Amino acid sequence: MTSWTRRVPVIRTYVALRELRDRSTVLRDEVIKAREERDRARQSLSHALPYGRMKQIVTQHADAYRAAGPFPHVVLDDVFEPELLKQIVLEFDAMDRERWQSSDKAVERKWATEDIQHFGPTTRALINQLNGGLFLNFLEKLTGISGLISDPHLRGGGLHEIRREGALGVHADFNLYPRLNIWRRLNFLLYLNENWDPAWGGELELWDRTGKQRVRSVEPFFNRVVIFDTSNCSYHGHPHPLMCPENNSRKSIALYYYTVQKPEGEIDPHTTIFLESRKVEEVESGKSV
Repeated sequence: MTSWTRRVPVIRTYVALRELRDRSTVLRDEVIKAREERDRARQSLSHALPYGRMKQIVTQHADAYRAAGPFPHVVLDDVFEPELLKQIVLEFDAMDRERWQSSDKAVERKWATEDIQHFGPTTRALINQLNGGLFLNFLEKLTGISGLISDPHLRGGGLHEIRREGALGVHADFNLYPRLNIWRRLNFLLYLNENWDPAWGGELELWDRTGKQRVRSVEPFFNRVVIFDTSNCSYHGHPHPLMCPENNSRKSIALYYYTVQKPEGEIDPHTTIFLESRKVEEVESGKSV
């Protein structure tokens, strides 16, 4: 179309309408694609953790959970369908790390993001299920803690990644969530590390209530879930530098659950308490591994 015809009002209006139509078509196609991805994710997650499996876990582990030392916890293997988690790993690896938060401190060398709008569709759908009422009921029966509340903002949780030479010092998590004015009670960790070599390290360590001795180490194997009570003395961490290859990393999903009531025996509100060389160091944000 010649330049002089663009100056004719009718023609210019036609050209503008055509350009608007083209942009609308592109936008429509993007919306349709997003809806299809969402629907596929919802369909694949219709039974991410079926009720029967939840009931089985409660029957087998509820009593042992409360009796476990150094504080109540459970380690569960093969919880979800492997193909589901493999899709989440693909989404995890494809994410733009420029949107993530990174830290490089003596007590913390890791990457993390709690911005769920940038998660892949399958990852978002799974986390929404794990924050939903059915899963909260399951956690209450498993742990004996009633009135659990999930965090829609994923404060300090979401996706965590530790790369070669990364670590997270032994710590007790923050106990009060000021934004919602609720008390932290449970950590839920789901590991996504396929073909993990124990020689690389990366174990989650559970320490005694005094913070002086390691009691248990849990390797971060693929499709392994760790659930544990959080309090001012539930010391845990990954304190030894990770020795995985440069092209690998330790990946996990971390979710936290709360109650309105302050738990019995809990001290006044505190930030995350790190143990380092027998010293206690406080930092401003809550972390887990």
